[in-house]
Amino acid sequence: MRVPISLMAVLAALAAMSPVPASAEGGPAWEACVGLTGTPDERVKACSIVIDTKSESGRRLAGAYCNRGHGLTEKSELDAALSDLDEAVRLAPDYACAFNNRGRVFSFKHDYDRAIADYDQAIKLDPSLALAYSNRGESRYNKGDLDGALADFSTAIKLDSNYATAYANRGYAYYRKHDMPHALADFTMRIKLAPGLLAYIDRGNVYRDSEQLDRAAADYGEAIRVAPTDARGWRNRGMIRLYQGDNKGGLADYDKALQYDPSDVFSWNNRGQARLRLGDRQGAIADFRKALELRPGLPAAREALQKLGAL
Repeated sequence: MRVPISLMAVLAALAAMSPVPASAEGGPAWEACVGLTGTPDERVKACSIVIDTKSESGRRLAGAYCNRGHGLTEKSELDAALSDLDEAVRLAPDYACAFNNRGRVFSFKHDYDRAIADYDQAIKLDPSLALAYSNRGESRYNKGDLDGALADFSTAIKLDSNYATAYANRGYAYYRKHDMPHALADFTMRIKLAPGLLAYIDRGNVYRDSEQLDRAAADYGEAIRVAPTDARGWRNRGMIRLYQGDNKGGLADYDKALQYDPSDVFSWNNRGQARLRLGDRQGAIADFRKALELRPGLPAAREALQKLGAL
């Protein structure tokens, strides 16, 4: 599972835990470094100015390292991020944000034990930090500790009942445990709080696996509505349409899916199936061959071509 931790949530946590002293106004670079807007590049640049000019010290300097480390993490510069977060911890060992953000780097490096240790420390320093519980739950999930993950996600939700990411994460854990009713409830709450492409696709997947195909198709349709140029909504709905025998509808959806993501092998294979059902033998052969070109040995495409005498 890779549920991105929201930039806004991390920076909000920083602001909550490290208020700017009234006697220290800071400047434009400081405001951009710790503010709630801006791209990772902008944040790294602003925090670098704060650090390089030595305009701050103590906890505020730790905040600059913490936020630059977060920006570097967003840019996938993990070693540089880790160096900054180590420095933030050194400067302010009682600073929960630094441990939380460093744990996130370890998680991206798949070092889940060290990630969990940092999240433990963040929680010890600030037991009200819902973000740290959700992050620790993600690392526990990735280690296969689903019960531990569920406990952490539930605590995050208890601390912040509007925390959409925690509902999503808990929904994934329930889904992996094949607890579809609870997964459905969490994904529904996530849609209520933060509707978006993945929110609808995830709930659609629960409906699909629960054999509620009309509801699955409806959710994939919502995914298409909110992100019409993203292939995922189209190919998921196309699959449901093929399940339901709507071959023309499935073909149309896979046409769109391949328009937006021509590298998806399964869309080629499934469009081939739709074409075959509609009597377009040559079109089906072309699609199955494209699927094999992208993934040599794909069983479904190979078997289809063998049956068509085209292998």
